[in-house]
Amino acid sequence: MSDISIDALGQAMGDFSNHEKHGFDLGAFVGDLAFEEDSGSEDISLEGLQQELEECQSDEVVSNILSSGAKLRDYAKGVENNLRKVELDSIEDYIKESDNLVSLHDQIRDCDSILSQMETLLSGFQEEIGSISSDIKILQEKSMDMGLRLKNRRVAESKLAKFVEDIIVPPKMIDVIVDGEVNEEYMKTLEILSKKLKFVEADQAVKSSKALKDVEPELEKLRQKAISKVYDFIVQKLIALRKPKTNIQILQQSVLLKYKYIISFLKEHGKEVFMDVRAAYIDTMNKVLSAHFRAYIQALEKLQLDIATAYDLIGVETRTTGLFSRAREPLKNRSAVFALGERIKIIKEIDQPALIPHIAEASSLKYPYEVLFRSLHKLLMDTATSEYIFCDDFFGEESIFYEIFAGPFSVIDEHFNPVLSNCFDAIGLMLMIRIIHHHQLIMSRRRIPCLDSYLDKVNISLWPRFKMVFDSHLSSLRDANIKTLWEDDVHPHYVMRRYAEFTASFIHLNVEYGDGQLDINLERLRMAVDGLILKLAKLFPRPKQQIVFLINNYDMTIAVLKEAGPDGGKIQMHFEELLKSNTSLFVEELLVEHFSDLIKFVKSRASAEDSSSNPERSITIAEVEPLVRDFGSRWKTAIELMDKDIITSFSNFLCGMDILRAALTQLLLYYTRLTDCIKKIDGGSALNRDLVSIQSIMYEIRKYSKTF
Repeated sequence: MSDISIDALGQAMGDFSNHEKHGFDLGAFVGDLAFEEDSGSEDISLEGLQQELEECQSDEVVSNILSSGAKLRDYAKGVENNLRKVELDSIEDYIKESDNLVSLHDQIRDCDSILSQMETLLSGFQEEIGSISSDIKILQEKSMDMGLRLKNRRVAESKLAKFVEDIIVPPKMIDVIVDGEVNEEYMKTLEILSKKLKFVEADQAVKSSKALKDVEPELEKLRQKAISKVYDFIVQKLIALRKPKTNIQILQQSVLLKYKYIISFLKEHGKEVFMDVRAAYIDTMNKVLSAHFRAYIQALEKLQLDIATAYDLIGVETRTTGLFSRAREPLKNRSAVFALGERIKIIKEIDQPALIPHIAEASSLKYPYEVLFRSLHKLLMDTATSEYIFCDDFFGEESIFYEIFAGPFSVIDEHFNPVLSNCFDAIGLMLMIRIIHHHQLIMSRRRIPCLDSYLDKVNISLWPRFKMVFDSHLSSLRDANIKTLWEDDVHPHYVMRRYAEFTASFIHLNVEYGDGQLDINLERLRMAVDGLILKLAKLFPRPKQQIVFLINNYDMTIAVLKEAGPDGGKIQMHFEELLKSNTSLFVEELLVEHFSDLIKFVKSRASAEDSSSNPERSITIAEVEPLVRDFGSRWKTAIELMDKDIITSFSNFLCGMDILRAALTQLLLYYTRLTDCIKKIDGGSALNRDLVSIQSIMYEIRKYSKTF
């Protein structure tokens, strides 16, 4: 079909070419085009014409035609003629290019011939490629089959090689197990033997193989030989632990841990022998550590300094009682019984190494029991930590530790229980409680739980004993014999000093701990000593002496409590209130002693109703003149006597200064009220020459203030 169209096109082009050569007459070819009027125009429908005219009003060309006044039919003929001319011009241009079109036609026909040959050639190629594709598919299937067989053979070869490697017993391994020394090479050989034994026992297919029947007897002999040899080796090392002066930790770390695989081998392939080794190690370490702790405790006992006995209580008198009582050192000279003092250093030295007894003994040093207690438990913590880590690493189990330390725990209990039952040192007991608390924190930071139950047990045993000793001190105050304790001395009583030091010690020991139970006990003790000191004060015949005695004791107690901390808490505040109230009482007593008439007048008459409202009770010059003259004649002497009285009465000069200042201030207030009263009396100005000026009294007050 394409060939026919191309030929027809070629023939047409040829005809055009021939016409051009003979002179082509376009007008003759096209003919005359005539635009004839449509005879039937009268029948044309004009429906919609108005709408079309309205739409064409916006068209520029139509607007121009209509505006020019030309007839539409004439304009249409002109357009038709223009179109015919353009068409003729186009045909002429086409005829001019006829040669090029003929050439193009020839080229297209040649290309079509070539493409036909290519189509034939490609069809042949397609047939050949289809044949090759089927051959490649066959080869691919063969290749996959061969790859699968190769993979299967390699897997089989790998398994067979592994089987042979796992089951075979090399001669070198036999030589090392039977004749070799236990060293690093022996450990590696044991690992190989262990793998072979596990392989034989684990795989059911191996058990049914003929090869195993030949190898199994040899493996069993090697197992037994290896177990026997390593057992003898480990036993020898355990015997070395029992030698005197052996550093157990170094032997464990540098020797035994190097051979810890022996224990793993025995666990897996010689359970009975492993249990024997385990039992032997437990027995050895139990005895060795028990002996070490027993010797250390015996050495520490020689360094113990006895602090308190059952009679060393706050409320016990210093003099001996009873016909057969032995003479004892006065308690008021044994401050360590009730005062913390330097003993607090043991808390700050909690991480220091344990004491070396023979060095301390050579220096003739003695220590309170809490120092020995800390050293003993420091040694216990360090030994237990090392042993716990070793047991976990060497034996792979933590429970063995508790079996080993059953002996050392028993040795320590044998020593500690009698000491605790005979301990009457309340401060020492509280220090031991704090030491145990710090040791628990240390073991927690180490993340070693092996001493948790032991330290809890010790802590639980310390608290009841502390409570019993503390209650003994409390009972000694409640049940104290007032007559034997009383001394005709207004200075601080030794019982009150003991109490102050005792309380300050526990306040200091409770600063960082906030133990509510201890605070309650201290409050009970404070109530008991309050009652006792009031009973002792009442034994003085004069009220003034009673007040001085109370002030001295309260002031001393506050001073001691302040040493324990900047704020003594509720107890210190309590004694400060008592001191304040008794100071006011003493000031009144002191002023009444020297200015009784003045004070009586001021309190009764000057403070009474205003004289202007009650004429019958008005104050007269006759009443106040003796008071003014008496005060003016001896006020300086009275102040000197007051000063001497305060100096001799109060041991604390600062306290005395405060009391004297308060007394002089109160005296000034009384005298000021007297002068104010005189100013209101008719004719009172006559006494002005006998009155002492307020400035003079102020000057004297400042003078005595500077004396202190």
